Amino acid sequence: MPVIPVLVLFGPTASGKTGILKELFTGPRPAFPAEVVSADSMQVYRGMDIGTAKPDKALCAVLPHHLIDIRDPDEPFNAGDFVRLADRACADIARRGKLPVVAGGTGFYLRNFIFGLSGAPPSDPSLRRALKEELAQKGPEALRKELSRTDGESAERIHINDTYRLLRALEVVRSSGSPLSSFAPPEKPREGYDFRVVEIKRPREELYRRIELRCGEMFDQGLPAEVEGLFLRGYTPRDPGLRAIGYREFFVEEAGGAWRLSADLPGVKALAARNSRRYAKRQLTYFEGLRSIPGSGIITVSAEEAPGRISAELRDHFL
Repeated sequence: MPVIPVLVLFGPTASGKTGILKELFTGPRPAFPAEVVSADSMQVYRGMDIGTAKPDKALCAVLPHHLIDIRDPDEPFNAGDFVRLADRACADIARRGKLPVVAGGTGFYLRNFIFGLSGAPPSDPSLRRALKEELAQKGPEALRKELSRTDGESAERIHINDTYRLLRALEVVRSSGSPLSSFAPPEKPREGYDFRVVEIKRPREELYRRIELRCGEMFDQGLPAEVEGLFLRGYTPRDPGLRAIGYREFFVEEAGGAWRLSADLPGVKALAARNSRRYAKRQLTYFEGLRSIPGSGIITVSAEEAPGRISAELRDHFL
């Protein structure tokens, strides 16, 4: 198989990635004929359009996007799923003579795509079912205490409400006898690809202003109605999709574990904006670690200079 050229474009939420993609790859003189592989862990979910800032139909008609709307909100989706499907999409795009562009802000997905998955054991369905039963009986706090005893690093990193990753960490410990944190990810880019990796940067205060603006626009576009529709279909924050920032904030858990939607929309909006800012801060920290990996070859550019710099980089490297 020939080596596949891939542009990897990443940056924190609201950094302007979609606008840069549009400027680069649409219009009368696109930089390259290209298609996008979304590296966003929440755009995979159907019915979650506004809160995940999915590209609109008009853009997708001229710049096709892959790995969007491929799961229902109650279905899990992980880094292994992403790498497998992204590999398939990139091979198909390249076969048709176009440039695969892997773009998004889920740093863990991007790292695994560029460098490969860790050597942690694969999921064991029977063990996972047993752990889910324990979670229902004992609650997440009891399982987190167990994880603290066997894998303190993972327990410190995983939020108490992130039951998917909590169960995964316990699954690895029980199946292998070793903590998940002991399976270090590779630090050499995978063979079979020719990566050009570009990070989009904005000043932090500007990024936070853009997050505030985007949050307000999402509410104006109908985010509360979108969340209500998902709730009426039976989805709650117990489902992987509805744990996303911009969705979880709408829900209030009552005594007995029932869920209801908050009537305090200004409070929900403020909370979603705050959580988005905090998420952007975590993304920036993760991206710093990504840049520090030897041989990562990451090019960091400002959002304003990105289209011109990336066009020149692609011409110099791929032509």
